Formats: sequence, C-alpha cells, structure tokens
Amino acid sequence: MPDFQYGVRKTIISVNIGGALIPVLFSLFLLLYSIPALEQNLTVAYLKVFVAFIVVTLVVHKFARPIKGLGIAVPFFIPPLTAALASAILFPIYVKTNPFIIAYVGGTLGTLVGADLLNLDKISEIGAPIVSIGGAGIFDGVYLTGITAIFLLWLIV
Repeated sequence: MPDFQYGVRKTIISVNIGGALIPVLFSLFLLLYSIPALEQNLTVAYLKVFVAFIVVTLVVHKFARPIKGLGIAVPFFIPPLTAALASAILFPIYVKTNPFIIAYVGGTLGTLVGADLLNLDKISEIGAPIVSIGGAGIFDGVYLTGITAIFLLWLIV
C-alpha cells in the first residue's frame, strides 16, 4: 500500500570533503603558490586559468542534468576532455604557461561550479533528502576531472 506524506520537504545540502573541499584547496594552492613560483607573467597565467574555468563551467553546465533521487549528472568524459582541450589551446598563447595547472584548476573548479553550484536551483527536482556538493563518493567527478584532464593533456601535448 502506497504511503503518502504531506508537508514541507527539506533537503540537506552538504559539502563533500573528497569531491569538493580537497580539490578546491589544492586548486587554491596551485593558484596562490605554484603559479607565482613557476610563471613569468602572472597576469597572463591567471587569465588563461580563468578562461579555461569559464569554458569548462559553461560546457559542464550545458550537459548537467538533474537525476531524480540521485543528484546532478554529467557525462563523465565531458569535463576532463573540455579542460584538457582548453588547456592545450590556451597554454602556448603569448607566453607559455604550465598547461597542467590550467587543466587541473579549470577542470575541477569549472566542474564544481558548472555542475553543482549553478544547479542549486534544481535541487527540488531531485527529490533526494541529502544533496552533496562535490558528489556522494570520495572520488567524485570533480576530483576525477582534474586527474583525468591532466592525463589527457599529457597524451595530447
């Protein structure tokens, strides 16, 4: 016999440590310490990372779909492929910059913003009692995007 309940349905929004917090902290480390230590022209390096971030964010947001009872889903190959291609195109422009930093930071932060943060308004469609920013698993798409983007870029460059 079906059970019907009426009332306000609440959804808890959590932040996943392995899927959001650690990739963001590592990206901040790369942005604040690695780029200043390695790059000749900081403005150009940060601009390239920003462009890659925007490209990945827009592409991932375009492909992100709410899946009822599961969360926001994006085809696995879209974020790392976008990050790797954007980095491969951007890194030789003007002054060569580290393409792996561009790929990792653009891929992880772009996926996090494009898939999770820009879809916060669709949480009610999911119908899940708990939604995790950065995914439900320790090695979610955000973390794997950064690692896979670096590997794909290594194959391309």
